Amino acid sequence: MERSKNIGEYIQSLKASKRLGGQVVFHKVLPEEPAIWGEPLESWSGTIGQMLRDADIKNLFSHQARAIDFLRAGEHVVVATPTASGKTLIYNLMVMQRFLLRPDSKALFIFPLKALAQDQLLNLNKFTASLEGRRPTAAIYDGDTSAWHRKRIRERPPNVIMTNPEMLHLSFLPHHPRWASFFSGLETVVVDEVHTYRGLLGSHMSQVFRRLQRVCGHYHSAPAYIFNSATVANPKQLAERLTDLEVRTVCNSGSPKGKRHILFIDPMDSPAQTAILLLKAALQRNLRTIVYTQSRKMAELIAIWAGTQAGKYADRISAYRAGFLPEERREIESKLSRGELLAVISTSALELGIDIGDLDLCLLVGYPGTIVSTWQREGRVGRNGQESAMILIAGEDALDQYFMRNPEDFIQRNPESAVVNPFNPNILARHATCAANELPLSKSEPYMQAREVVEAVATLEADGELLRSEKGDRWFSSRKAPHRQVHLRGDGSPYAIIDSSDGQNKGEIDGLRVFKETHPGAVYLHKGNTYLVETLDLETSTVSVTQAKVDYYTRARGHKHTEIMAIYEQKQLVGTRVSTGRIKVTEQVTGYDRWRIRGRKLIDRVLLDLPEQTFETDGIWFEIPSGVQTEAESRYLHFMGGIHAMEHAAIGMFPLIVMTDRNDLGGISIPYHPQIEAAAVFIYDGIPGGAGLCREAFHRAGDLLGVTLKAIQTCPCESGCPSCVHSPKCGSGNRPIDKASAIFILKELLQRTGDTADTSGRYAADPTEHSAKFRKTHSLTNSTSSVSDVGMLPSMQKTMSQEYESGEKPGSFSGNSRGDDDTKESESSAPLALDRSQSRGAVVKRLGVFDLETQRSAQEVGGWNRADLMKVSCAVLYDSEEQVYHEYLEKDMPRFIEYLRQYDCVVGFNIRRFDYKVLSGYSDFDFESLPTLDLLEEIHKQLGYRLSLDHLAKVTLGSQKSADGLQALRWWKQGKIREIIDYCRQDVRITWKIYCFGNENGYLLFQNKAGNTVRVPVSW
Repeated sequence: MERSKNIGEYIQSLKASKRLGGQVVFHKVLPEEPAIWGEPLESWSGTIGQMLRDADIKNLFSHQARAIDFLRAGEHVVVATPTASGKTLIYNLMVMQRFLLRPDSKALFIFPLKALAQDQLLNLNKFTASLEGRRPTAAIYDGDTSAWHRKRIRERPPNVIMTNPEMLHLSFLPHHPRWASFFSGLETVVVDEVHTYRGLLGSHMSQVFRRLQRVCGHYHSAPAYIFNSATVANPKQLAERLTDLEVRTVCNSGSPKGKRHILFIDPMDSPAQTAILLLKAALQRNLRTIVYTQSRKMAELIAIWAGTQAGKYADRISAYRAGFLPEERREIESKLSRGELLAVISTSALELGIDIGDLDLCLLVGYPGTIVSTWQREGRVGRNGQESAMILIAGEDALDQYFMRNPEDFIQRNPESAVVNPFNPNILARHATCAANELPLSKSEPYMQAREVVEAVATLEADGELLRSEKGDRWFSSRKAPHRQVHLRGDGSPYAIIDSSDGQNKGEIDGLRVFKETHPGAVYLHKGNTYLVETLDLETSTVSVTQAKVDYYTRARGHKHTEIMAIYEQKQLVGTRVSTGRIKVTEQVTGYDRWRIRGRKLIDRVLLDLPEQTFETDGIWFEIPSGVQTEAESRYLHFMGGIHAMEHAAIGMFPLIVMTDRNDLGGISIPYHPQIEAAAVFIYDGIPGGAGLCREAFHRAGDLLGVTLKAIQTCPCESGCPSCVHSPKCGSGNRPIDKASAIFILKELLQRTGDTADTSGRYAADPTEHSAKFRKTHSLTNSTSSVSDVGMLPSMQKTMSQEYESGEKPGSFSGNSRGDDDTKESESSAPLALDRSQSRGAVVKRLGVFDLETQRSAQEVGGWNRADLMKVSCAVLYDSEEQVYHEYLEKDMPRFIEYLRQYDCVVGFNIRRFDYKVLSGYSDFDFESLPTLDLLEEIHKQLGYRLSLDHLAKVTLGSQKSADGLQALRWWKQGKIREIIDYCRQDVRITWKIYCFGNENGYLLFQNKAGNTVRVPVSW
């Protein structure tokens, strides 16, 4: 292989270049750092010692030795050290040690990307090659694994299985009985690149890990967790929030580093064109280079452009991104590792720890978004200790330009915190349903001790998603396969984008972005092609598009407002009060602008009529004292433009405080908020339920304001630009914006000590008082209050297509009728009237409970839709106040119907769908106007499917019906009217008893398809 020239010569030539030298705004050399060695407290066995010697590993780095000591002591460990610091060796050594002690021990390696699993399988096999027949077995189980191999792995699980979050969620946990032998022997769980489990994915994974621990406990295993992380600010907190385990931390790296050059370029041309020039110069020097871009499209374009200009090096350049076939990715990785490729242009797909060999130069086309990601990408070069370089080519984004103007801030800045919200209520509810499907939830288990879980289970029970056991101490999932409805990397409510010309699927978009990006008339880009949105169907969650060539782009316009639902924390911050809490955000896209691509001129503005979108999330807000507003206006500064600019700039700088992307955030600036009674700037998590971003930023609110002021002040523009106060997703087209006003306001907030915002006693103590003028409702919390047991909540309607048992009534044959009879229930058999002072439901009305039988069947009258022709054979009505049964024949129907109108509420089972229709054959009266409680209807609302009266009687009451509808038809033919009346009377008695049971207990009992006796909540 050709030897590369010294990277130092490349840097000198760049700085001396007439074309590019003047664009280099920063160059710093980071000196070489020697290795720091360490030894574990306990020496290795002869076998492992020999493996280390075979791998030419003479010593361990200090962080490796420390982590191994923790693991040997039975601790969970997170290792947060730079790229290429030998974190893989730590868990491979521990797996080997446990395998040699117990050859049937098992380990689960979880990687966020498929390529990482492939890479680590090669590493493990290489490390254990010298053991020959005594090697631990290992396999990859992911979406690329064939069905045949998956079955073989399940039936004979190897010692080590390498997988990803989706497979853990969709295959291992829901089908854990198939993995019983694996889970029972599981001793080690490796979570690689744990810093990627933040935000939305992190909230999902925090529940997946808790579900994993439940399943392990079921099989009596308690595996040790090994977390590998980039150098984030809070590795211990992150690992513990993800798993609810106590974790030891190893952060001080003992691995060596070579001499490194850090350069910043603020290009005159586009960042992509500048990257191509730098890449060409590197190729001519045989420097092995990796180029990182911010999008798949840019990676492909740079690879194409560079290839056309690279001459003899054209076949030694390749793009690498998600979306490539597995074999394509592995071929690129292999060529890089062997040195056959000189350059690769990648998205973040190669940011993580895939071994792609010995690289010299890293080009970043745009700031990656976080300090952590930047150093992670820089760590891909110089892995063998040779001199290397990283060059950041700035775009016009606010963070890019901030670091161009403040480069030392980048070098000195600590890594961001990786934030996760384990109890996002929307995500928690979905995973609690999955957990109950895997194993019934138990009141006493650790998972159920968290207040948030208790509240989520109560709501799920009330909604019919969870069913409580007869004893009340366990909960079962009402759905057979809820896992497929939970998307770990999305919000779970995607819209399909369909090409109307051929019906092909062009991708998905989540429900929060659909109105902004795929509204009717929007320009939508997919794989480099342009489409126009024709229709947006909310009922089918479908966006119809058609391919088109247009010379414009679209930008959505809209408005939004927020209301404060709960306050978590508040503090005084020099000249402002800053708060964090739960807020409700209401957004509405009201139209869109069409902008000419060339010249960026506004063509026209189109109005839209789309519904509002409302969601609750976590936010942080800064109150602007009235004195600051008065002073700004006295200086003829545009106050609204100032706080609007402050909002945009603060969101742009937010990723310097918390590890996130600005697209994960939203903001609202308002000159007068009725709850605060002052102006305020809100920033909120863009994920319904919250991702924990704003709650974390609250603790560094002063830093956020300070860096926001610095970003605006140091920008050389005159009145505002995309590098400081403009936002690419502003719903009002970045109007009004006043840069000077924003600088003045921020200075006042950071320096002013006299006229501070005073909200104590205003809305913090009793927010409902001050929100009344702003909100239609006064609820200030997003969940029920803390309870020691899962209680019952009011039922909410839910629709499903599934049916359990039919509650339909068969018809009857015709026959003779008899007179009616009024009979008082005997004391021995009567369902006792409820004690209204103590009963749960407190019956305080006169109820009429009835049932009827017919003379004809549905078949005889042409179907169930002609129930009005079936004719009544008899009806029985129970009066709850008199405790008397009234019996009626067909001739008595007018009197019976009139009697029904006297009750405060008419109670029955399937009476709306059947009995009322039969009675409509005798009267024009609107039976739907009767105050009615249809027990079957209420159960269907709760469960989404129907249960028969006989089933409920058997399970809830321990009794059963005396006959059935078919028997009643035969009796009518035989003229046995007394038998029909007695049968009908028994049905009414059962209906009343079921009503009383539900009223007293708040639930009924039934047996689900799995054979478990469970509760269905009722509220009547």
